[in-house]
Amino acid sequence: LDLVESGGGLVPPGGSLRLSCTTSEFPLDYYAIGWFRQASGKDPEGVACIDSEGDFINYADSVKGRFTITRDNAENKLYLQMRRLQPEDTGNYHCVLLVGNDECSSGTYNPMVPFGTWGQGTQVTVSS
Repeated sequence: LDLVESGGGLVPPGGSLRLSCTTSEFPLDYYAIGWFRQASGKDPEGVACIDSEGDFINYADSVKGRFTITRDNAENKLYLQMRRLQPEDTGNYHCVLLVGNDECSSGTYNPMVPFGTWGQGTQVTVSS
């Protein structure tokens, strides 16, 4: 169930990035998917999720109004558009399958597989 993330980089405060997530192994449209970020020395936190149909979206309070999660099931891709980035957004970003749609609608972000078995993620660094 490995997903591949891309699109990270170094940006100044106030900048933007668009992260992408995909896999060639299975269709993503059965799954609710979340974006998690792990800052150095901290546990990963869910920042955005979307249900399998794209009908329900949840954002962490820290990113509301700045991040937008979308999915293109026809292309088997998930995106995270990040705007007005701040230094506290720095971290390694992972896209992760959630246990079910309820884990997104409730904001619990329960991952299908535990941290430590996730993919490599993509590093986002916000610094001047």
